[in-house]
Amino acid sequence: MRIMYVASEAQPFAASGGLADVAGSLPKALAKAGHECIVVMPYYINSFKPEMKEKLSFVKYFYVPVGWRSQYCGVFTTELNGVTYYFIDNEYYFKRDFGLYGYYDDAERYAFFSRAVLELCQQLGIYPDIINSNDWQSALVPVYFHIYYRYHHQMRKTRNIFTIHNIQYQGRYGHDIQEDILSIPKHLSSLIDYDGDVNFMKGAIETADKITTVSPTYATEILDPWYSHGLDRVLLKKTYKTCGFLNGIDTDMFNPETDKTLAANFSAKKPAKKKVCRKALLEAVGLSDGEQPVLGIISRLVEHKGFDLIKFVFDDIVAAGFKVVILGSGAKVYEDFFAQKKYQFPEQVSFTCGYDPALAKKIYAGADLFLMPSKSEPCGLAQMIALRYGTVPIVRETGGLKDSIIDCGNPDGTGFTFKSYNAHDMLAAIKRGYDAYQNKEYWAELFKRAISADFSWDSSAKLYIGLYEEVAAWN
Repeated sequence: MRIMYVASEAQPFAASGGLADVAGSLPKALAKAGHECIVVMPYYINSFKPEMKEKLSFVKYFYVPVGWRSQYCGVFTTELNGVTYYFIDNEYYFKRDFGLYGYYDDAERYAFFSRAVLELCQQLGIYPDIINSNDWQSALVPVYFHIYYRYHHQMRKTRNIFTIHNIQYQGRYGHDIQEDILSIPKHLSSLIDYDGDVNFMKGAIETADKITTVSPTYATEILDPWYSHGLDRVLLKKTYKTCGFLNGIDTDMFNPETDKTLAANFSAKKPAKKKVCRKALLEAVGLSDGEQPVLGIISRLVEHKGFDLIKFVFDDIVAAGFKVVILGSGAKVYEDFFAQKKYQFPEQVSFTCGYDPALAKKIYAGADLFLMPSKSEPCGLAQMIALRYGTVPIVRETGGLKDSIIDCGNPDGTGFTFKSYNAHDMLAAIKRGYDAYQNKEYWAELFKRAISADFSWDSSAKLYIGLYEEVAAWN
């Protein structure tokens, strides 16, 4: 099949979150399985590293309708890992200084991008069997396809998949942009109208042939108002075309046997060197080595990641006998809290505000346990990366955390889980982890199960390919 994967970010070009990891890994797995895979994303000029820019070749330019205007669209390309990448260039929209999103004209920027993707197909003569769009930034791709392109002779067999990575961010705007910016006629308002707003994601849910989420549990959770951020009413009508596939991770990038950034390499058969990584982590954050288990946390410091639970029982976690290493930034209330706890417990607590990729790798490889008590977690990659490095996760049973971590109450358990969004339930799971760590024979077995867990993209890619083949067969 010819598969076009549309995303607003992708590794290794530009990234702000988990979408970039998926867009950088899944297409590579699809190409490895023998399919022609094309990735289309914006050309964020100021976010691309110089060495990445040097690999790009200019293809052509054309003009894209945006409301009553025609806007310039340049196309650059490169090939990486068997995947062809096309980059949509318009400096007015994508040459920004501070991050990828969060600008006053994001609606116009990504309406332009979505329309440009479909115009690119026409201009370059690329007619995919499948177009897989992702999250609100490319949610208008299936909408525009439905309105303007589905009757084009060359694209009549093209099918649209839309993947929800995080339903909280939907692309909601006022109706004043519908015709002037989005080029969607008033008589088609029902496609994108929701709760009095224009809603990009709702439009994709209405018009895509299939809807996927990034874990099976999340596909069920978003039918519940507690998780859906208002979209449950439309999703309940579309359950016949909704499913969930658990994301994978790049097992070449995260490999404790070959990772040159680690203080020492280790594996299931050679576990002893993990202690070297543990010592290097503690030295890096200014804590002394010892017998206490190291509890790692790497996250955005926001409420839905469970930090109100951590804050409520943090002193109890320290009193239980842990050294706690935290890396992250976000809400000031949590940043200030952890800074104060670092001052209060200088021998047991380290807090680094911000994101440091080198330190993150040290935490994954050097910690003994890894805490993710999320209120909601569509998929989560950190728990899979932690397992890859033999670091045992402690998670709440939600979304992808539930689908990826088996509680150690089972013989094949790989971590410690809790169900209720409750601080003391979380604390009980943490203490179970502490007790397991004290049993060295049991811990050695648990380490082997953890580090041997398979979350490669090969398994997940087979599920996507099966869906693509099913939808393509409708022709």
